[in-house]
Amino acid sequence: MVLNGCSTAHIARVVQEYEGVRRKHAIGEMVRAIRVDAPHVLASFGEDAAVIEHGDEVLLLAADGIWSRLMEADPAWAGYCAVLVNIHDIAAMGGRAIAMVDVFSIADDRIRAEVIAGMHAASVQFGVPIVGGHLHPDTPYSVIDIAVLGVAGRDAVIYSHTACSGDDVIVAIDLDGRVHPSCILNWDSVTMKPAGVVRNQVRVMEQLAGKHLVTAGKDISNPGIIGTLGMLLEVSGKGALIDLDLIPRPDLDAHAMTFEQWIRCYPGMGFVLTAHPGQAGEIRDLFAAAGMTAAVIGTVDASRELRITYDGDTSTVFDFSKNGVMHLFPDDGPCR
Repeated sequence: MVLNGCSTAHIARVVQEYEGVRRKHAIGEMVRAIRVDAPHVLASFGEDAAVIEHGDEVLLLAADGIWSRLMEADPAWAGYCAVLVNIHDIAAMGGRAIAMVDVFSIADDRIRAEVIAGMHAASVQFGVPIVGGHLHPDTPYSVIDIAVLGVAGRDAVIYSHTACSGDDVIVAIDLDGRVHPSCILNWDSVTMKPAGVVRNQVRVMEQLAGKHLVTAGKDISNPGIIGTLGMLLEVSGKGALIDLDLIPRPDLDAHAMTFEQWIRCYPGMGFVLTAHPGQAGEIRDLFAAAGMTAAVIGTVDASRELRITYDGDTSTVFDFSKNGVMHLFPDDGPCR
């Protein structure tokens, strides 16, 4: 049994109360305070990367920081993830990462060396150079932030805010991995893989964009599978009904994991997508060729609620007319 006797209401609460979800709540207030529209910016807040006009192409610009808990637990893994999450943000948009810059706020020489080692390993593995940045060598805390620049075809961008009612909801994850020894909510499917494998995996999103196979997409980030889908639906002004039993997952017992843990995990390689019915087969095949498992887990609708179901039991996780993950409301979204 996937839920081992738990109700869908319990799973909904697990997602709602997860810190990876709750720490996104302040985004809406910040967007309303600092947003300035510009004609050359095609999309910004609510997307994994800003989309900026640049001739026949678009530039993709994103930045991400690493949760302090991860830095405290394993500086090398934190450095690796700082690179990984930024490459994911560009891939999720259907783009190709070009280069990164970093901001170090680290006084401890040992921590700085370990973070740099992790960053360098990921930079080499994914083939995206770190080309500059800034150092604060005298801070009382340890933080690493990275910004990434990418590029995509102007008509081949995958947005978060463009899901359509009736679309399939698809989750794609590399299940060949392990629970990272430093963090039980990190699924590491990347550090042990050759560079060619992980580079092919991030390129699948670029292939999907070029073939116009998906209507919307995001990389699975700190809010986990369901929380990330919530972010996508929130900016799209849509809802969905998903079946928990259809979510791709490894052998949980073999990895001493619970389903509650799995849905909160940050996966080494994972994406949430929406696509018109009939496209799922080709999408599955492209991910399978790169060693990833993709499955349809539900359907987008106009309800503006994300509901989960399992064995006839259904509960609401988010009602976007009242709140959501980022507390963005329809008039705050990137396309409104």
